[in-house]
Amino acid sequence: MGRVLSIDPASRSFQIQARSGDVFPAYVNLETQYTPISNLDELNLDRFTPLKVSGVPPAGQPDPAAQIEKYIKKDSLIAVDGIYQEDGQNRRIESRVIHVLTMSGKPNAYLFETTHWWLTQIDRFANQWLEDLFGTRMTYDTDDFSLSYRTNLSIEGKPTIDKRQEMATLARLIYGLSSAFLLTGVDRYRRAAHAAVEFQRETFRYLTHDGHYCFWAHGRDLTPDGTVLIMASQNPDDKDTIPLYEQIYALCGLAQYYRITSDWEVLEDIQRTVRMFNAFYLDQATPENGFPGLGGYFSHLDYATFRPDTEALGKNRSRKNWNSNGDHIPAYLINLILALDPLPKGAGEDLRRFLDECVALLETASRVILERFPDPESAYVNERFHWNWKPDHEWGWQQNRAICGHNCKIAWNLTRVAKYFLSRSSRASNDDRNRLRAEGDRRFAGDLIAFAKKLAQSMAEHGIDQISGGLYDAVERQPRNNQPIEFAWMNTKDFWQQEQAILAYLILHSVTGKEELIDSARTVGGGAFDRYLKADFLGLAREMEAFWNIYFLDFDFRGVYQRVTGSGIPYEKGNYGQKAGHSTGYHVEELNYLAHIYNRVYVHKPGHNTDNNFSMFFRPEKDCRQLSINVLPDFLAPGEIEVVRVSVYGVDRPDLAAKARNHGAPTPFQIELQPHELGSEVIVEFRGHQIEA
Repeated sequence: MGRVLSIDPASRSFQIQARSGDVFPAYVNLETQYTPISNLDELNLDRFTPLKVSGVPPAGQPDPAAQIEKYIKKDSLIAVDGIYQEDGQNRRIESRVIHVLTMSGKPNAYLFETTHWWLTQIDRFANQWLEDLFGTRMTYDTDDFSLSYRTNLSIEGKPTIDKRQEMATLARLIYGLSSAFLLTGVDRYRRAAHAAVEFQRETFRYLTHDGHYCFWAHGRDLTPDGTVLIMASQNPDDKDTIPLYEQIYALCGLAQYYRITSDWEVLEDIQRTVRMFNAFYLDQATPENGFPGLGGYFSHLDYATFRPDTEALGKNRSRKNWNSNGDHIPAYLINLILALDPLPKGAGEDLRRFLDECVALLETASRVILERFPDPESAYVNERFHWNWKPDHEWGWQQNRAICGHNCKIAWNLTRVAKYFLSRSSRASNDDRNRLRAEGDRRFAGDLIAFAKKLAQSMAEHGIDQISGGLYDAVERQPRNNQPIEFAWMNTKDFWQQEQAILAYLILHSVTGKEELIDSARTVGGGAFDRYLKADFLGLAREMEAFWNIYFLDFDFRGVYQRVTGSGIPYEKGNYGQKAGHSTGYHVEELNYLAHIYNRVYVHKPGHNTDNNFSMFFRPEKDCRQLSINVLPDFLAPGEIEVVRVSVYGVDRPDLAAKARNHGAPTPFQIELQPHELGSEVIVEFRGHQIEA
């Protein structure tokens, strides 16, 4: 994967420069196929026009020279599948499939940046999940999920012999369905999400005796003799414990569903669960718990004692990790705060206190990452810790290894958090009483962005495949092979880690632009390798989006390959040959949802048949106990986006759009509703103020 440096139709060849700076001569022949990338709608997007005929091909065969002139454009980003051969100084790629990424050869007119690309994906994915589980039905109830929901599906989308229903996987599916409704307004997805939410709450919710706290069961087995509820985790790394990350992900679907519906019962379960996090997992010293009080969240509880420090926990005793601290932010906190800030009209003091608690958790979790995770001796963060925050480089399979996707996930989410505090700073700076806090928020946001940029630049060199593109999986934090990267196992690439990289580089483009060019003294093929855009975050985002759309989409069964090899071939051994699993529904739909928003807001492409507008859909419940909804799509900095149109019950409401615009409005991005308007569909159209691409 790389940029086309030069084209020579006469020799049927062109040169492609990879991210590493290496230049490869690529040759075409009669067997070479040219394939503009396709989306899951499988429409043929080949609209290239031949420029001229350079020779006389065999009867019925295309002219290879003319094909080069038709499809290959200088400076364009392409990917080539073929055979690389080297014999002394003679090196060449015999091109067999050339993946073309733009529309009709226009520079930077990438197909995955058009207005409907990610909408099409999220729609096809959501439809297929529902059809795999329930056939062609269009309405759903709790019984449908109770009888037919499965965590694991075969590559064809069929049920496997494993009839387990895992709670955290169900919650991720709810997130996906809710996100699909938010972007498309297809009510089938909202109805399915509603039924799935009821199933999660009625089946897996476990309230303490006093009703103050909510735990969530790991899963349920369907057996010939009935159902068996499983409280403790059965995942190998966490077996017979209550891992915090499973409890965290119980909220990912509920929080996104709450954004659509403002359902007060769902919010109550979210509040009980967050209260549980702080009562049982938070390292805050009290006379009752005897914890050291060094901050952050322990990773596991013993199901018998409900403590994180009992010997029964084994390798997970008194441990802290990325998942127990960082995953609060993307899984539920950001979406929850988006729904609650500014405080909805009609909300009471209890909800105000809960919002303050969530914002405090957002800040402390971000500070923990900022202060505890960096490692000056490695290109990667530390991910596992003892109770006293000493890095744990001997835990289980991880040892002293890094997960590249976690590094990108941190870069992405710290940038999102920075935008929240920049926005809060903007609001507070108009008030003399809060000016000091505003200055602190700006400094904090700056620290978050600086660390995010450092991590993203590090992954551009130590996480991304410099030749083929895509983000690697697990690597040694301290390579011992005298190479820049030492792989823990194979040089494979996982779907969820590509998501983290795409979103990280898209959002970092919005805060850095293209000013950071790195000169290199490296020489390639005897010539100078000059001003290669190694820190061009938009270029990195486009390469990652290209790799995703070329190699991870399963067109046979309208799904996603969970893992591919270094060169993009699907890896289907064992659990990787399944269509569904622990995280598929969540990460795929999260990518579709946010890639659509980020491309509309952050990537400016004048004259390329696209624009910076998009819409979102809401349907607050009739008995939701509030008279407004918050509609900001994601944490965005001031001035990046504005509301341009609001429709309620099919009627345009310019008065509501004017009140919600981010032009000094007291409650920007908040839509006020009358009691009789609750239960109606609310459509909000936004316009992004994009950066020049």
